[in-house]
Amino acid sequence: MLTAPLTPGDSYVVVASRGGDDTHPAWFLNLQADPHVTVVAKGGAPVRMIARVASPREREAMWPQITSKYRNYAGYQKRTSREIPLVHLEPI
Repeated sequence: MLTAPLTPGDSYVVVASRGGDDTHPAWFLNLQADPHVTVVAKGGAPVRMIARVASPREREAMWPQITSKYRNYAGYQKRTSREIPLVHLEPI
């Protein structure tokens, strides 16, 4: 289960934070290997989606929006030297 701090349109943005660890979460590595996912939100029907990592420009715009609502993500970023990826989940 993941939190989607941004939901632009019919897409979701999830944060690969792993609590600020220096390694990416396993689910993020799995998405790199196969970006096809099925998302179930709020008990709705499963939706097939494709994952893609936000571009640097997208991340620059979205990160302040996310950390203003979910301050823990800013703390996680301070704990690690890796840039925490933001991942778009978009309908196929």
